[in-house]
Amino acid sequence: MTSPKLKSNLDLINECDSFPYPHKSRQLYSQHLHTYYHLRIPTHLNTTLGYLLPSVALTLSNLPDWSVDDTSTPKTVTLTTGEDESTRSAAVEKTCLAMRETGHFAVLEKWRGELYPVYGPGPGREVLFNIERSASPLFGVVSYGVHMTAYTGEEREVKIWVPRRSSTKQTYPSLLDNTVAGGIPSGESPFNALLRESLEEASLPSDLVRRLAKPAGCVTYFYIRDSRAGGETGLLQPECQYVYDLDLTEDGEGVVPTPNDDEVEGFELMGLGEVRGCLGRGEFKPNCAVVMIDFMVRHGYLNREEEGDYVEIVSRLHRFLEFPLG
Repeated sequence: MTSPKLKSNLDLINECDSFPYPHKSRQLYSQHLHTYYHLRIPTHLNTTLGYLLPSVALTLSNLPDWSVDDTSTPKTVTLTTGEDESTRSAAVEKTCLAMRETGHFAVLEKWRGELYPVYGPGPGREVLFNIERSASPLFGVVSYGVHMTAYTGEEREVKIWVPRRSSTKQTYPSLLDNTVAGGIPSGESPFNALLRESLEEASLPSDLVRRLAKPAGCVTYFYIRDSRAGGETGLLQPECQYVYDLDLTEDGEGVVPTPNDDEVEGFELMGLGEVRGCLGRGEFKPNCAVVMIDFMVRHGYLNREEEGDYVEIVSRLHRFLEFPLG
């Protein structure tokens, strides 16, 4: 029996950044755009805030506060209620609760009680409305998160703390994750989200994270959800992940991340070879694989000499998202 083929770094990028690119296949890209409905609000009728599947648009066409236009190009779904953030958010919440009550969308079964911001265009980072976290893929809006890689050692001897997700999680059970990862709810800064998640997921105290965590940019991608994500497949999930490094080599000597909730089974200190093997076997959650590749690029563990797809990989780690960003 032959061993299964290992995934390349570009395979892992393609798995997470799976929405078509117009320069690669204009026809496929156009087919996708013509299939989806563009989310709008009356004060920003020329700005698309997200993409919705036809099944979601059909459901909204039967609910108050929404107008669905099947004849326009592009097809649109417009939130008609509200002149400010609070009234729009209330209308969106009412809609999401109604859809949850009907049980029509399985993705809403994992209701988080956590709000994500949806931003408008321009430099002001205006929040147009907030939406329940579990509902955000139904509306195809950009969501935001923080991912941190904790490591120790230098050069090729570096070792990385890698957690394994709980086997009971509804999303990506038993897959490997980044040391700390989580969403950024509305009103919370990326670094404060990191402090909270570090304590919740890895028992890393805030004073340690404040002292040692270093911001290292962000990773953006456009994911089309598969069955491992839980709920409906094909939902659209553009994301921006703020990434941080936590070097425990000196000041963090003796620090051992430990689970502080039921989302992680445990942590393992892995060498680069082990991490690469797990990546190749597809053992990482898709977006965590991308963040890990970004870490290896930034630290010089992945370079042009050993990776033929290096330039495409580096560019794909920072996808241009065609929506307003916060």
